[in-house]
Formats: sequence, C-alpha cells, structure tokens
Amino acid sequence: MRTAIVTGGTRGLGRAICLTLQGEGHRVAAVYHGNDAAATEFHERTSIPVYKWDVADFEACASGVARVEAELGPVGILVNNAGITRDATLHHMSLQQWQDVLQTNLGSLFNMCRNVIEGMRTRKFGRIINISSINGQRGQVGQTNYAATKSGILGFTKALALESAPHGITVNCVAPGYCETDMVAAVRPEILKTIVASIPVGRLGHPEDVARMVGFLARDDNDFITGATFSLNGGQYLQ
Repeated sequence: MRTAIVTGGTRGLGRAICLTLQGEGHRVAAVYHGNDAAATEFHERTSIPVYKWDVADFEACASGVARVEAELGPVGILVNNAGITRDATLHHMSLQQWQDVLQTNLGSLFNMCRNVIEGMRTRKFGRIINISSINGQRGQVGQTNYAATKSGILGFTKALALESAPHGITVNCVAPGYCETDMVAAVRPEILKTIVASIPVGRLGHPEDVARMVGFLARDDNDFITGATFSLNGGQYLQ
C-alpha cells in the first residue's frame, strides 16, 4: 500500500484515477482547487480525502504535500493531472491566458514533483505519472498555450526519468485523446461529432481507459518502464 496524490482529482480523469488507485489498495489524496461542491460530493461517495490548494502556487504545494504526508504517510505515487484551458488563437490571446495555462498545466509539475522527489529518492521508490494530451503531440488550433504545456510535459517526463532512474523512481506520461469529461462536453455538438468521426475506434475515450493505464504504471513491479509516453486516443493520432 502506498500513499498517492492525484491533482485535479475530484472530477473527470482525476476522479477515475483516484478510484482506480483506491481499488488497488492505495491511500489516495485527491487535490482540487475550484469546485467545492464537486469535491464534497466526491468525498461523500468515495471516502477518499480531498485537499484544496492551487497547484500553480509552489508554497501551497509544499504545505499541501506536508499535510498529506502527515495524515496519510510518505508519498510514493504522484499523478500530475490538473489542467485548464484558456483557448484563443495566438493573435487574440492575452498574456493572462498564456500565463494561467502555463502555470497550472506545466508549472504545477515542478511545484509538485519538487516537493516529493527528495523523499522518493531517500526511500528509493517513487511512481510519477504525468497526464499530457493528444494536443501536446500534434497541436490544435486555438491552443498554443495548452499545446505548449502538454508538449512540455513530454520533455519534463523524459528528463526527470533520466535523473530518477538510479533511485528507484519511474516517471512516465499518459497522453489521452478526447475523453468523456466536462472539458470535452463543453465542445459544440457539431465539432464533437467531427471529432468522434476522426477516431478510428468510433468513440470518445472513457476516463476509466486512462485510469487503468495510470494504475498499471503505478504498480510496484513496474520498475522497468520509465521515460515513456503512452498514447491513449483510439488511434486518432498514431505516433
């Protein structure tokens, strides 16, 4: 049994990941920032403890991780799932839209990993799984900010994997395609229809599809997989 932190853990992909890790017997901490009602409902339904802090804030991450470790034990699994969109074509994008997405989607990886990596190195064990996106692999109109962060996650994962491999820590990346989440539900129906038509398996992904991969990578016996990116997109983008 390990202690796992999942950022963006109370809705969508994060919710499914938390439930999968709980099912594997781990102590799970679900981190969220904005939606108190969803977090309360999640905790009441699952009994998984929820923690509220802004992953874009380094000091908040430091104090949050310290609280989780005091209450649940040393962190052995970290899933960096939190992410936001602030879509606009670049010639209309504001500096705030750019900075908000970079700080939350990419800055949070430094903030969270920096606050668990020393403990993992000392204990000679760690599983870090970073959630990227198909749009970080191929780009997307109106998402220069989002695509940049999700592409950056790929490089971050590889570099940290190289640094961490001698210390019993694996670092991997999961890049989902379009899944049944609140973010995708906000897409206009005619655009969503076109998206589904472009997916060879003929459907959107389920959050559980992603969660199963995360659960697999988090296992103790998966110590020979590191620095890898797993594309879960129904064949929409083959790389």
